[in-house]
Amino acid sequence: MPLYEYELCEGTCAPCSGRFTLRRPVNAPELTKCPACRKPVRKLISSFNTPTITKPVSISDAKKAGFTVLKKTGKGEYEKQ
Repeated sequence: MPLYEYELCEGTCAPCSGRFTLRRPVNAPELTKCPACRKPVRKLISSFNTPTITKPVSISDAKKAGFTVLKKTGKGEYEKQ
């Protein structure tokens, strides 16, 4: 289930501080009111997190992680390294 960020359209709310994040199913109806104070809310457009790789994975690192490393030797042919 994705996370959605919301903020109050006006005013503040003690439980949510005017901004909150909820995990909701994609097919759930759009949230229009704060679950705590029932004031109107709007959905925010938020950024997403992508993993970063600091260095290429070496053959030895892949083997240590339990992966089988294959090398292409011909058309459709591979050998284990």
